[in-house]
Amino acid sequence: MPPKFTDLADSLPASVPFVGPETHERQMGKPFQARLGANESIFGPSPKAIEAMSEAAANAWMYCDPENYNLRHALAAHHGVAAENIVVGEGIDGLLGLTCRLFLSNGTPVVTSAGAYPTFNFHVAGFGGTLHTVPYKNDCEDPDTLLNAADETGARLVYIANPDNPMGTVHDAATIQRMIDQVPSDALLCLDEAYIEFADPGTAPVIDITNPNVIRFRTFSKAYGMAGARIGYAIAEANLATAFNKVRNHFGVSRISQAGALAALNDQVYLDSIQKKVIDARAKISDIATANGLQPLSSQTNFVTIDCGQDGDFARRVLSNLIEMGVFVRMPGVEPLDRCIRVTVGRDEDITIFADALPKALAAANSET
Repeated sequence: MPPKFTDLADSLPASVPFVGPETHERQMGKPFQARLGANESIFGPSPKAIEAMSEAAANAWMYCDPENYNLRHALAAHHGVAAENIVVGEGIDGLLGLTCRLFLSNGTPVVTSAGAYPTFNFHVAGFGGTLHTVPYKNDCEDPDTLLNAADETGARLVYIANPDNPMGTVHDAATIQRMIDQVPSDALLCLDEAYIEFADPGTAPVIDITNPNVIRFRTFSKAYGMAGARIGYAIAEANLATAFNKVRNHFGVSRISQAGALAALNDQVYLDSIQKKVIDARAKISDIATANGLQPLSSQTNFVTIDCGQDGDFARRVLSNLIEMGVFVRMPGVEPLDRCIRVTVGRDEDITIFADALPKALAAANSET
């Protein structure tokens, strides 16, 4: 007899939250012409980060620093907090999993938005939590409804992303601060700020590391162009941040990733150049959508969500046709958000490929009705 899984593990599907572009490429037997679906930065990391990672690769025979000491102190200085307020982990995804591990047991209530970042839901299920969802309002996550649901369910965790994925919409700092102030005293607000470097000034509230009811997640995957390095961090009250040492993989962030993140953080000039490229590319994608009779949503991220003007079935046909034509994009998975497709910004050559493919994908989708 094989060893028996726990009842929880046995109840879970053997799946991942996302189908990667590599999976599509294996199925198609060819690479994508334009990889515009995973919200990666095709512009790449800072040259200084690449150099630092290359140098660190020669020392990969050594274990990484399990305390992430240099990076934590640099991040603390960057944000004006203490190193004790910083947790470094394997991207926001890994940190969300650790958060669930710290706070959830069988049946613990959790609140999020229907259609929000699915990896959070994946971890909630994996640690036995019970997920309660509320709808988006005007294509935005709804802070008031989330807080009401937290009160009604007794949720231990409340998740919101600002700016939002998959819609690219945003709340201003005052709105998010009100949410922080009003979160139930026995709950933790999980504030996912993965895209904050792309947002307008005034989007992020001032960091208050004395508040034990909020944890803020940041990443090097998006604006810093290091998605493949798997490195992110959280900012939290010191006791909460220290608690992660009870459950985290202390050798989980490689020496190479730590070196690259430190160099990237110290190259804010390069980050500024990426922010400008993203703003330019968002405008070009929005113009392409408008030229094809579609409605682009205003975005504060490195992607543009495009309302295809019909229902989810139509948007899925558009998506499928784009993929068949070698253009990798994604879409929200829940009504009414699934009337849209989501297009990551890219270089001019990537956007040109998308511009050529979109009208053909729309025509094919219309003909398939």
